[in-house]
Amino acid sequence: MDRRGLLRSTAAVGAAGATAWGAGSAAAQGPWGPRGKGRGTGPLRVHIVVFDGVEELDFVGPLEVFGAARSVGQQVETRLVTSAGAGGCTGRFGTKVTDVGAWDPGAADVVVVPGGGFAQRDGAGVWAEIKKGRMTRALREAVRPDLTLLGVCTGVIVLHAAGVIGDRPCTTHHRAKDYLREQGADVRDARVVDDGNLVCAGGVSSGIDGSLWLLERALGTAPAGQVEALMEFERRGTVLRT
Repeated sequence: MDRRGLLRSTAAVGAAGATAWGAGSAAAQGPWGPRGKGRGTGPLRVHIVVFDGVEELDFVGPLEVFGAARSVGQQVETRLVTSAGAGGCTGRFGTKVTDVGAWDPGAADVVVVPGGGFAQRDGAGVWAEIKKGRMTRALREAVRPDLTLLGVCTGVIVLHAAGVIGDRPCTTHHRAKDYLREQGADVRDARVVDDGNLVCAGGVSSGIDGSLWLLERALGTAPAGQVEALMEFERRGTVLRT
């Protein structure tokens, strides 16, 4: 199936007056209203949180999606941030990430929380961040109706530890699903779960799918299709909208 062709055809039909993906349809709506109308005229501001032990593709995938959106003419601003203050970090596979800004959730429309290090309780990664408590506290304090949290892979574990998931529908990496269910979360078997201002993507590369979905939800089908084509990426699996 030619998904990109379908996306382009759907966008064209929508422009001609169809309602399937039009500005007034449920598919074009999110916490910002129709096609991000609730945000005003400014850019879509995306903050991606990084930390020592972060899984590289968990944050680089969303960074590529939102950065590519800007390169095709969309109003999107993307920043790498840390809850530990400005500085840098080292990814799970040794990638040095520098020039990372301090996190100000009030200046974001989307906060992406990646995962990493779930299987290593005594090393850098999500367990160390949960133990430190800075990120989980910042996430709790950041919650507001017009802020969307995108949990990627075991970043969803961090969101749950922060108390912002509770029993809401979510998903995570397949190796972490049982743990999350034991914590009382409503874990669904879908690649992306959209519960309004909480969106969760499964394991590692599905952060790209989750980011493309958010781009589509906020800015429309055509921009998301452009980015997908530019990246030569084919979305797959299910987006479960609750």
